[in-house]
Amino acid sequence: MDVLVIGAGPAGIGAAIRLRELGFDAHVIEKASSLGGTWRDNVYPGCACDIPSALYSYSFAPRRWSAAFSGQPEILAYLRETAASFGIEPQYDTEMLDAVWDGSRWQVTTTSGVISARVLVSATGPWHEPKIPLDASVFQGEVFHSARWRDFSGSRVAVVGTGASAVQFVPEIQPRVDQLFLFQRTAPWVLPKPSLKLPRSVVFGFLELFSFGFRHPAVMKVVQRLGLLHLRRAIRDRALRSVLTPDFVLGCKRLLMSDTYYPALAQPNVSVVPHAVQGFTADGIIGADGVEHKVDTIIFGTGFHFSDPPIASRVRAGGASLASVWRGSPQAYLGTSVHGFPNLFLLLGPNLGTGHSSAFTIIETQLRYIASALTALRDRDWPVADVRPSVQAAFNSSVQVALQRTVYNTGGCTSYYLDANGRNSTMWPWSTIRMMRRIRSFNPADYDLTQRRPGTIPASTTALLNGPASST
Repeated sequence: MDVLVIGAGPAGIGAAIRLRELGFDAHVIEKASSLGGTWRDNVYPGCACDIPSALYSYSFAPRRWSAAFSGQPEILAYLRETAASFGIEPQYDTEMLDAVWDGSRWQVTTTSGVISARVLVSATGPWHEPKIPLDASVFQGEVFHSARWRDFSGSRVAVVGTGASAVQFVPEIQPRVDQLFLFQRTAPWVLPKPSLKLPRSVVFGFLELFSFGFRHPAVMKVVQRLGLLHLRRAIRDRALRSVLTPDFVLGCKRLLMSDTYYPALAQPNVSVVPHAVQGFTADGIIGADGVEHKVDTIIFGTGFHFSDPPIASRVRAGGASLASVWRGSPQAYLGTSVHGFPNLFLLLGPNLGTGHSSAFTIIETQLRYIASALTALRDRDWPVADVRPSVQAAFNSSVQVALQRTVYNTGGCTSYYLDANGRNSTMWPWSTIRMMRRIRSFNPADYDLTQRRPGTIPASTTALLNGPASST
């Protein structure tokens, strides 16, 4: 086939729609039995978008959302409806096991057989593989990650992690348990959640103005006063308020918004443990202070393998995998192309996170670029495109230099933005508008391009041989 897309989440669905519109044979495989990606997998109570709904849709398929920040069921329904309306039918229960570049095509081994594709598009997404940093196998009760949610029967619950998922599900489960221990390694900034629904263009403009602070940490120190006021209003107990007060600059970690998180933590059946987890026993969990807490259920809200995606070890070219080339620090040109891996395009790739805007905006920006690239390859009979190493290196160097001035790198925290080597391989250091302008159209000069194979006839020549089109 022409183009093989791995994954049927928002990125994969968007890729199939856009490329098919341009006449490419884009086929989607999905290892699960239904589409939706992270919105299929995350069904925990309170799961919702933390980006205003007005931006959380494809520009070519707008939706009138029911809330300013829509919940998981509505988002999943939107993805299903959009795929159906554009005739996108992924091949389900088909997991990619291995993808090898043979010099002219990608030979992809799946659980349903081998697929040969000229172009490979990775749309597996960064919010895909749950990350559990601790081995809790000794614990005899229920244990699960929030992205693999299941109904639990225990009345004493420990929650490990205070990120975006925990902020949403903790207020939902707090009323139904007898005791809840929240293990907090670092207190997050939590801002009030606005309920006003605004037009897409207005929301985009406001968030772009707000993003100025990410590039100028001094501005964020002013904005974080809103977070402190939100905390003070919700938490009257000074000792608890001290435990919940962040010690880093707002924006250094992912922004969180909730009107229910702080009130839930103030309830008498909740204990905030201001320590990392040290270990586990058969019937409990031990904090870094050595104190054991007896619980029935442990829920990990510890995020995902963001900078070490599992698919990287399965994509190989020239005898090397993406994982072995990256060595813990993912890099790509424009977050999309990787030198040494021809005809491979990554969606939501390295250094494209914005911290304030919608994943749909990033996806569509990349899709315009990929569509431009594939159109150029088709029209000029270039079967293979491999980004030049110097181009990729120069781009990534400029990204890292710019990141040094942002709150992501200077805010005084340790976040998932930083990879195993301490390098920020996640965030985009400029505005979303600059991203849209920079990742706009394919420039052949940035790539090593293989001309048509010997013995083939270019499409332009074929058209001349066939004569002019009929006027009737």
